[in-house]
Amino acid sequence: MRAEVAAETQRLKNYLAPTVEMQDLFLEDIEIKLAGAHRTVHVIVDLPEDQPGGVSLDRISSAAQVISEAMDNDPGDDGRPYNLEVSSPGVSRPLTEPRHWRRNVGRMVSVSVERGDDVMGRLISVEDDGITLIPELPVKKGMKAKQGDPVRLAFADIRKGRVEVEFAHLEDDPAGEDAPDDETTAEEA
Repeated sequence: MRAEVAAETQRLKNYLAPTVEMQDLFLEDIEIKLAGAHRTVHVIVDLPEDQPGGVSLDRISSAAQVISEAMDNDPGDDGRPYNLEVSSPGVSRPLTEPRHWRRNVGRMVSVSVERGDDVMGRLISVEDDGITLIPELPVKKGMKAKQGDPVRLAFADIRKGRVEVEFAHLEDDPAGEDAPDDETTAEEA
C-alpha cells in the first residue's frame, strides 16, 4: 500500500508541477492519505525563492481552483473520489533544503547541528554549501537578547532547522502608535 501511495504521489507531483508553476508558485510537496476508497490529496505550494513574503489566501484560492481543474482532467487518474486541500508550508515546516533556508533569510531560526551546541539566531545569508547566522546569546531573564559574532554552518553539519516564531513587542515596532490598528492584510487574515 505504501509503495502504491508513493508512486501516486510522485505521479501527481510530475503531473501538477507545471500547473502550479503557471500560477507563479512552487510545488513544495504532495501528501496523499487514504481512507478506504476515498483519498485526500494535500498539495503544498510556496512562492518561488526569489519572491519575498508568504503565499496569500487569494493566491492559495486561485491555485486550488486551477489544481482542481487539472486533477479533474487527469488522464492518469483511476477515478477514485478525492478531497483536495491546497496550502502553504507554514512556519512549522522543517528547513530541509537550501531553498527553504533562502526563503527565510532575515528570520530567527533554530539549528540542530551534528556536533557541538545547537544554535538559535538571525539567518543572514545562504550560500551553496551552508548558512550564516548571527546567534542570540543567552542572557538573564528580563534582559534584552544579545547577539554574537556571525556563525557559518555547512549544510552537511546541520541535522535540522526550523523558523522560530517571533512576537514583536510594541517598543520593538518601528511603526509605533502611528500604525492603524484596524487594517488587515491578506497575510494576516
